[in-house]
Amino acid sequence: MSIPILNYSLSTQNQRVNSFEYLAGEEQPKIYTTDNLPSSFEMDQIIWASYRQIFSEHQILSNTREIFLESQLRFNQIKVKDFIKGLLLSSSFRLLNYDVNNNYRFVEICIQRVLGRDIYNDREKLAFSVIIGSQGVEVFINLLLNSNEYLENFGETVVPYQRRRIIVQRSKGEIPFNLKTPRLDQSFLNKQGLPQLLWSGAVRRFRPQEQNPKAGDPALFLGMVNEISLI
Repeated sequence: MSIPILNYSLSTQNQRVNSFEYLAGEEQPKIYTTDNLPSSFEMDQIIWASYRQIFSEHQILSNTREIFLESQLRFNQIKVKDFIKGLLLSSSFRLLNYDVNNNYRFVEICIQRVLGRDIYNDREKLAFSVIIGSQGVEVFINLLLNSNEYLENFGETVVPYQRRRIIVQRSKGEIPFNLKTPRLDQSFLNKQGLPQLLWSGAVRRFRPQEQNPKAGDPALFLGMVNEISLI
C-alpha cells in the first residue's frame, strides 16, 4: 500500500495574487517550446535550455548529455516533458544531486528546477521527502511532472523555467535559483564530519589563523627561509 502525500498549507500570501510571478520591472523569462515546429537551430536552443534548467549552470558537462533522448526529441518521438523526465531520471542527475544530498535538499532542488519556484515551507519539503523514502525517486519525479502546477505552467511542450527569475530582495543576499550551489549544503557537511567554517558565535571548530605552528611544523622552516632571504 502506497503512502499518500502529506497535506501542507502555503505559508505565503503570494498564492492569492494572480500571476504573482510577473512583476513590473522584473526580467521576463524566454519561453522555449516545440509548439511552433522549431527549426534545427531553435531545437538546439530548446535542448540547451532543458539542460541549463535541470542540471543548472554548475553541472552542464559533456558526460551529462543524453544523446539518445536528444535524438528522440529532434525527430518528434517524445515531447519536451518526456525529455525533461529523462534528464531527471538519468544516472548523471542522480549522481550530481541525489547521491550527494539528503532527501530534504533533493526535494528543494527538484522543486526549484522542475516547478520553477522555491519550496513553500518545510512542511512541503517533508511531504515529498516521505514519498522519496517510501516509494523512491521515480515516483517523486512523476508526481512533480504530472502535477496540475506543472501541467498548467509548462504542459507537454514547454521547457520549465524559473517563474520568478529575478529575486527581489538582493540586498539580503538572495540570488536566482540556478546560481545557487546545487549540492553539499550545511546538513550534508555535518553528516560527513567535514571541517566547519564557523567564524562567529560561541562554537568555533576550525580556526586556522589562530593556530601557532608547533615544533617540527614546516611553517617554522619556511619562516626561517623568508627571514634569511630578507637579510
